[in-house]
Amino acid sequence: MASALEQFVNSVRQLSAQGQMTQLCELINKSGELLAKNLSHLDTVLGALDVQEHSLGVLAVLFVKFSMPSVPDFETLFSQVQLFISTCNGEHIRYATDTFAGLCHQLTNALVERKQEGELPEGLGDLMLLHRELLARAQDPARSCPRPQLRRCHLSQPLRGIGVLRQAIDKMQMNTNQLTSVHADLCQLCLLAKCFKPALPYLDVDMMDICKENGAYDARHFLCYYYYGGMLYTGLKDFERALYFYEQAIATPAMAVSHIMLESYKKYILVSLILLGKVQQLPKYTSQIVGRFIKPLSNAYHELAQVYSTNNPSELRNLVTKHSETFTRDNNMGLVKQCLSSLYKKNIQRLTKSGR
Repeated sequence: MASALEQFVNSVRQLSAQGQMTQLCELINKSGELLAKNLSHLDTVLGALDVQEHSLGVLAVLFVKFSMPSVPDFETLFSQVQLFISTCNGEHIRYATDTFAGLCHQLTNALVERKQEGELPEGLGDLMLLHRELLARAQDPARSCPRPQLRRCHLSQPLRGIGVLRQAIDKMQMNTNQLTSVHADLCQLCLLAKCFKPALPYLDVDMMDICKENGAYDARHFLCYYYYGGMLYTGLKDFERALYFYEQAIATPAMAVSHIMLESYKKYILVSLILLGKVQQLPKYTSQIVGRFIKPLSNAYHELAQVYSTNNPSELRNLVTKHSETFTRDNNMGLVKQCLSSLYKKNIQRLTKSGR
């Protein structure tokens, strides 16, 4: 092991033993270039450090390994990260929640983008394509998987990361009501794996605080948590909770149009109709962005809500046919059909009451 790496290991050991976590964070932040230049020796460095006693040093090494343009042995790295997250010292990693969350994001992206036979299509790193694929799979689990064995492989990669991210969140949180950026990663993997329930303990609580992650927390993570969470609840047909989650994504203060807000708004309209028979009014504090830009981009959905209010199923069917291309492109046709079904039920209930 090169002398510079030996010095790094010795410094990590010494600062960890002395409990000087702030200085240790400064060290690992400065050591990225050194570690990146010595990739072939990083496993030796890991072997010289104890995961529990030297959690921040191990975190720095794993983060650099995952930051490389290509990972030569993903399975080994996955096992190393899995072991680290399950056994690391939670008190220590809370000094470097930005790097710890970054490692979780890297793991999530790798599981989503793995390019082996039967894995996810290329391009899902793009947020818009990812949302569309998630919705399409929720409505048609066999989508793009003509062979049964590919369908299983589609789900296996995201599935294997769910337990790891649950442990990561538990390590990061100061309390169960604290939102971290890793929550969005967990929801994303649960959607792709069509394994919704593991996310529920992290969705069924009201978030009262946000883990700032040393300034690295991004509003996109907040939006994704509520958007993905809304999709999970929609898939479980808990429409009341889904409506609340979409509302949070829409009403978040914003100065620019967000694709996540737009997609949340479309689903908000559809879920409102299914649950309430009308579009629930958004909170007064909702950004003017919604009225100025998002509503005009959702004309087909407003038309659907307007026709729905007439209680005329045939007109609603005609409108669905008219805008079928839009609803299909947005991967919302499944929800649109549920709106049509809910109108039939609503009319039957209305006629039953009037006949008494």
